[in-house]
Amino acid sequence: MLINLIKSDFKNRYLGNHLGIVWAFIQPLVMVAVYWFVFVHGFRNTPVENVPFLLWLLAGLVPWFLLNDSITSASNAITSQSFLVKKIVFEVKLLPFVKLGSAVLVNIAFWILLLIVCFCYGYYPDIYWLQLIYFMACIIAISLSLSLLLSAIMPFLPDVSQVLSIFMQIMFWATPIFWNPTLLHGKLVYIVKLNPFAYIILGFRDSVIYHEPFWHRPVMMAYFWCLTLFLYWLGNRTFNKLRPHFADVL
Repeated sequence: MLINLIKSDFKNRYLGNHLGIVWAFIQPLVMVAVYWFVFVHGFRNTPVENVPFLLWLLAGLVPWFLLNDSITSASNAITSQSFLVKKIVFEVKLLPFVKLGSAVLVNIAFWILLLIVCFCYGYYPDIYWLQLIYFMACIIAISLSLSLLLSAIMPFLPDVSQVLSIFMQIMFWATPIFWNPTLLHGKLVYIVKLNPFAYIILGFRDSVIYHEPFWHRPVMMAYFWCLTLFLYWLGNRTFNKLRPHFADVL
């Protein structure tokens, strides 16, 4: 049932459009092209640590797009699927998983684009690329943890959706996607390390570009998983407590 719901949600994203799921490939191409033009030709960004800027940027954008899409869509899972919650008896907790799975399918287009850019610049898959499976698990874990908490609260406090939108915009610029964290000094370095999304972005670049093992940031890794496990515990507890009241407020 979960697989069928994921397929249905993925198709519904582009239902009614003449090009259908082709938009899943057009949108990332346009977005990346705009970023590339603005930062390479507009701001005249040079290669970062001898790595072509487009490749360096894309290695940060690909995991961020999945993080952003997963968290925002899964957090609205209950409110956007209210007809299922009110009229059909099934495990409501599956809904955040459905949104998360649909976001992963959409993100495949970005992975294909990243692979093409890597080939163009002479960066070919090696054993370190297997670490991307681990960092994908990190994305799914923290996205699910946050979405369980937020999706349970949102039917009762709709303003949470607007707060989340602002929060993700702030985190987009606070995460080292467009800037190199090695340029920071002093206390700013510790602020970046407190950002769990930074651990994932840096991990993607370590795997694709710098060929560093995933365990070479032990402090950030321990912090990330402790925070994620706490958020999952909090989200699961909140969801179970509020679930009986979903149908009453929707």
